[in-house]
Amino acid sequence: MTTQRPGPTGIDTLVDRIRAGLDRLNAHQAREAADGGALLVDIRYAALRERDGVIPGALIVERNELEWRLDPSGSHRVREASGHDLRIVVICDEGYASSLAAESLRRLGLHRATDLDGGFQAWRAAGLPVEPGPGTTARPADG
Repeated sequence: MTTQRPGPTGIDTLVDRIRAGLDRLNAHQAREAADGGALLVDIRYAALRERDGVIPGALIVERNELEWRLDPSGSHRVREASGHDLRIVVICDEGYASSLAAESLRRLGLHRATDLDGGFQAWRAAGLPVEPGPGTTARPADG
């Protein structure tokens, strides 16, 4: 007896399914969450942080290290990974990779993980604080 495998799922369908299970935040909600103790986690790669700047207080963890650094029971965790009840808001550049990353954190038991709808670009466009990235001056939202 053979088991029928599900057919392939395109990335757009997969992201839509994942987002249906997340309580995604807009930029102002993400800032309020951070003010309330949530951990903002910037997963953008270095070139984007250098080009556009960083969110003050956000933890920088590149995407390929995310699960290793935020698993509270992991041997390579950061000190901020204090427990499975931690509220985490994942931030990528435009809000796509962050949805996938938030789902991955949820699979590790970080049930309050979510992401920033529109990513860093939405944060900047909302006029929220941005600091220069290493070695450059952060660009304003309009340009």
